[in-house]
Amino acid sequence: MRVAVIADVFPPVRSSAAVQLRDLSHELVRQGHHLTVMIPASDIDQPWLLEKLGGVEVLRLKAPRTKDMSYARRTMGEFLMPFAMRRNLRKSPLADVRWDGVIWYAPTIFLGPIVNTLKQGSGCPSYLIIRDIFPEWAVDMGLLGRGLPYRFLKAVERYQYSVADVIGVQTPANLPYFSRTGLKPYQRVEVLQNWLAHAPNIGCSISVANSALAGRTILVYAGNMGVAQGMGVLIDLAARLRSRNDIGFLFVGRGSDAQLLRDEAIRRQLDNVVFYDEIAPEEIPGLYAQCHVGIVALDPRHKTHNIPGKFLTYMQAGLPVLASINAGNDLIQIIEDERVGQVCTDHSVNSLEHLATQLVAEVKSDADMPARCKTLCARLFAPDAVVKQIVAALTH
Repeated sequence: MRVAVIADVFPPVRSSAAVQLRDLSHELVRQGHHLTVMIPASDIDQPWLLEKLGGVEVLRLKAPRTKDMSYARRTMGEFLMPFAMRRNLRKSPLADVRWDGVIWYAPTIFLGPIVNTLKQGSGCPSYLIIRDIFPEWAVDMGLLGRGLPYRFLKAVERYQYSVADVIGVQTPANLPYFSRTGLKPYQRVEVLQNWLAHAPNIGCSISVANSALAGRTILVYAGNMGVAQGMGVLIDLAARLRSRNDIGFLFVGRGSDAQLLRDEAIRRQLDNVVFYDEIAPEEIPGLYAQCHVGIVALDPRHKTHNIPGKFLTYMQAGLPVLASINAGNDLIQIIEDERVGQVCTDHSVNSLEHLATQLVAEVKSDADMPARCKTLCARLFAPDAVVKQIVAALTH
């Protein structure tokens, strides 16, 4: 198939979404499909830039900047983004390509116009991969009311859904939401698991052995530290366990709350907590090889459900998880049924302290736990099965 993959991130961006899209693209190529990834680029001087990245054809299209700015400016930039991408696509060598299918990834919710242009021009089907349900989660978090901005974003969201022939959500708990969105009879919603390709251990610039946490059982959190994660309780947990000289907390990443968390750890003089800035995705296996437990954090106010990409990376590395997540999340049953960690849904530091100490003891006594984690990742989250499912949806 000749496939267009459209998103707003791709390597060298270091986000989990960029890594997912890289793995998806590599697997599409491996299975014999000819694809082009189209992404917006605010840092190029010309209308378009066509390049090969790891064997994948990438078309970067000039568009407004949308990252690291105020919510209002970001929303305006994202609204204009697909129209700029569409205009500059028409100036590129791929302007007249006929596509057999279009795959696109949300977030962001604003890519509908360029997807619709490709779909209508080629008479081909489209597959929307939804990894979070926006703007609903922003309302749940108190970041957005139900006034005019919300109604505008809901209109964008509904248009995005209207362009899709098939929508892939990441957990069964997301399916009821789409029964209320007024989809057309020909549209279909299905569960599309998250995915993660094998990543070799090439080492890491962070050395736990040379840090203040040397010799301890390491609980690691690597990724975005923002409002959606609700990570303040993890600092409370570290404070509760400060007398445990055998346990350490390692936080690696960036985000809107990263500096606040650092400052709070310093204010409370926590010598069992170490922070590092974001590292390249390729270094993550080398980081996890030095750790013992992965931390998953989602603010309990979330009412929509997802399986964070970092959960997959922990499983792949053989790290059981300590999860503080929203009640009803499908991840709860996975963790409990597969015996790959401990999960807390009341956002209570008392509960987390009990579960953390229990999990540290299990890590030391249950030699089979890493194998269970790796087996789970291989069984549920392999990219080859995801690509076959998407291709099947586009060809039937």
